[in-house]
Amino acid sequence: MALPQSLRTSVTPLELELIASEHLVEIVPLITMEKTAFISGAYGPLRPPAKCRIPLWMATNLKLKKKCHIVAPEWLSVEFLQERLTRETSRPEFSKLPFRFAEIAKVILDVASDDVQNADKIKSLLKDLREARQAKSRDGLQKLDHSELSLPNLCSMEINEIRPFFIQSMGILTQLVREPSAE
Repeated sequence: MALPQSLRTSVTPLELELIASEHLVEIVPLITMEKTAFISGAYGPLRPPAKCRIPLWMATNLKLKKKCHIVAPEWLSVEFLQERLTRETSRPEFSKLPFRFAEIAKVILDVASDDVQNADKIKSLLKDLREARQAKSRDGLQKLDHSELSLPNLCSMEINEIRPFFIQSMGILTQLVREPSAE
């Protein structure tokens, strides 16, 4: 979402992807590697064809070097996303999705689309899901109250997108509520 410079107070989508890269994903290694220690933890050992859980950043690195296949998470499937899109368009509340689903899906589809079944259909469903959720968050912001905003099940990217508008709106609403009208 392109925002004017004055509203760019949030974390950028690339920074959110970096944060999401700590999420553990499953891979099928194509190489053998002993357990390796990093600041964030120790991962491995990698023994083909046994699956292993490692951070997304490490899986991305190995995939780019053609040393593993990334196993798509359960929620990154046509069936799951189609069901969530149906819920999203038929119910007033946000459906439950992994908190960093948008960032993780983007990284996996950018780097390992060959490891994901029906990658093009999944990209289309993710886009439709995002548009449906954005419409709901816009509706929620239109019903903004000076005391609270309740939008449960928002994901990190969605929170980040509405944060600048929310902060500015809440500031203005608070000022309006505090200042008695001059009669």
